[in-house]
Amino acid sequence: QLQASGGGLVQAGGSLRLSCAASGRTFRSYAMGWFRQAPGKEREFVAAISWNGESTSYGDSAKGRFTISRDNPKNAVYLQMISLKPEDAAVYYCAAGLLFATVIERYNYWGQGTLVTVSS
Repeated sequence: QLQASGGGLVQAGGSLRLSCAASGRTFRSYAMGWFRQAPGKEREFVAAISWNGESTSYGDSAKGRFTISRDNPKNAVYLQMISLKPEDAAVYYCAAGLLFATVIERYNYWGQGTLVTVSS
């Protein structure tokens, strides 16, 4: 199971740190990803990290502003977001997959999402 948290209301230019807690002893075997979905839009890729944290990838909207990291002993993955913009507002989902990937179809397990609201 994946449990995302850390969303909330933030002013434009502000920062948030999302967390995703995973249960299970095989967490460290999985690549992890963050995706987001705004109302009326498709779910889009935000960031991904390999099982050992050595590889990361970011969607165009996240590059330079978001940082994904993980702590395997704590079964957790994080998304640090800075310089937030109103267009970053969405429900953010964490996901786990066996392969390091940027596409939704490669992820097998999903958290329930956490809402990020950015005021202008």
